[in-house]
Amino acid sequence: MFRPKPNEAGRAAPQNEDGTMARFDRIHEIAPRLEGQGLAVGVVMSRFNQDICEGLLSACIDRLQQLGVAAEDITLATVPGALEIPLVLQRMAASGRFDALVALGAVIRGETYHFELVANEQGSGITRVALDAAIPIANGVLTTEDDDQAIARMRAKGRECAEAAVEMANLLKELA
Repeated sequence: MFRPKPNEAGRAAPQNEDGTMARFDRIHEIAPRLEGQGLAVGVVMSRFNQDICEGLLSACIDRLQQLGVAAEDITLATVPGALEIPLVLQRMAASGRFDALVALGAVIRGETYHFELVANEQGSGITRVALDAAIPIANGVLTTEDDDQAIARMRAKGRECAEAAVEMANLLKELA
C-alpha cells in the first residue's frame, strides 16, 4: 500500500478525519465509510445453485446489519437465475427507493458454452443498470469452475458485497 513520505519540511504527512494518512497535502480525500445507518439496500438473489446463493445471502445480510443497515431497510427479491438479475435490479433502481443494490448468484461452469453466455451477459447487464441508473450495484454473482470453488468463496463474497454497497452509497452521497 502506498504510504506518503514526510513533506518537504520533514513533518509527517497529514491525516484524514478517520486517522489514516492522507496521500497528498492540500487535496481533499474522501475516506471510505462503512456506516450503513439510514441506507436502504435492495438485494436480488438467483435461486439457481440455491445452496450457494443462500450462503452468499446469509453473509451479505449479516454484514449489512453489522454495518448498521436496519433489517426493515433491506429488501430481498429472488429470481430464477443469473440472467434475470439485471431486470429486477433495473426496476429497483428506477423505484428511487434504494441507496445501493446487491446482485447475488452462482454461475458454475458446465460442459457447454452456456456458462460463458450467462457469465458475460449477467455481468454486462448489471454494469449497464448501475451506469444507466447511477446507483451502486455490488456484483456478487460468482463465476466458478466447480461447486467447491463457489462454496469456498461464498461467505467472503457475500460480506464483500455488503461492504461495497455501503461504501459506494456513502461515497455517492458525499459526491452529490
